Amino acid sequence: MNDRVETIEVKSSEADMRLDRWFRVHFPEVGYSYLQKLLRTGQVRVNSKRAEANSRLEAGAQIRVPAVVRAAPKAAAGATGVKPPMGVSKADRDRIEKMILFEDDHLLVLNKPFGLAVQGGTGTKKHIDGMLEGMADRFGGERPRLVHRLDRDTTGVLLVAKHRDAAAKLGRVFQTRSAAKTYWALVKGVPKPPQGKIEVPLVKAPSADGDRVRKALPGEQNVAMHATTHYSVIDRLAHKAAWMSLKPVTGRQHQLRAHMELIGHPIVGDNKYGGDENLPAEQIENKLHLHARRLVLPHPYSGGNLDVTAPLPDHMRATWELLGLDAERYGDNDK
Repeated sequence: MNDRVETIEVKSSEADMRLDRWFRVHFPEVGYSYLQKLLRTGQVRVNSKRAEANSRLEAGAQIRVPAVVRAAPKAAAGATGVKPPMGVSKADRDRIEKMILFEDDHLLVLNKPFGLAVQGGTGTKKHIDGMLEGMADRFGGERPRLVHRLDRDTTGVLLVAKHRDAAAKLGRVFQTRSAAKTYWALVKGVPKPPQGKIEVPLVKAPSADGDRVRKALPGEQNVAMHATTHYSVIDRLAHKAAWMSLKPVTGRQHQLRAHMELIGHPIVGDNKYGGDENLPAEQIENKLHLHARRLVLPHPYSGGNLDVTAPLPDHMRATWELLGLDAERYGDNDK
């Protein structure tokens, strides 16, 4: 290309797209860190003005693209010396891209879908950890690292560090319980009182259908895991079901699922803890109705707070509509 700069107009179909995602569509080999550099130095502009990676685009907006963008991809991809491992397809990469709720130079937040494992295990070939490993070239060359976990059938906010230092810093945030996590769930029946705290220690209890946990018994202090959950009812469907806000203080395996069963209100669709029988309505899809709705924590680099919210997955949104639960009306008060 002879011209030093070109200007590309945003199509009407691209309205409200984030600038970084627009670049991934038009220049997929330009990494996020490189785009950030171009934005910081003013080489990429929107309507002749400086812009941020998360800026929303309007139809007709003029994006200034320097010639180095078209010249850089091969050099930039080769500079890291990192190649995706075999088995990571373009479909996998596209799937991860669609999950991204937030991204900066140090971390990304994914909206984990239902049914996709976070890590590998017996019989698990497809998982987020492996998909991310195959995209090290996309995330700056280092292997992205999971900061916490979600069960295979739990949806919502999942935090990932883009490099080793970020993983260490974010790990300390979770270890010191400085991260505030809010889950939404639909449970069978309505807890009384409508707000409370569950403090029940748990122990692992392997079973034929996989690991689960149960209440610790007397004499099991050495293996018991302290577990605390705050809960509150956001809305209810008579006495049949309740929309819950669940805030775990600790982060034990299956903690929310086990705690809700222990107080007599299992999460709808939970096939390990009694929530998959006698559903509140016949039309409800028999899938786990547990969603990591919001994560708030001190950002280890910016000095401010990271605050990310994930929209309800399709099966839970359909249930909310079926039961007349208004996520927009009530959700703002207790995300």
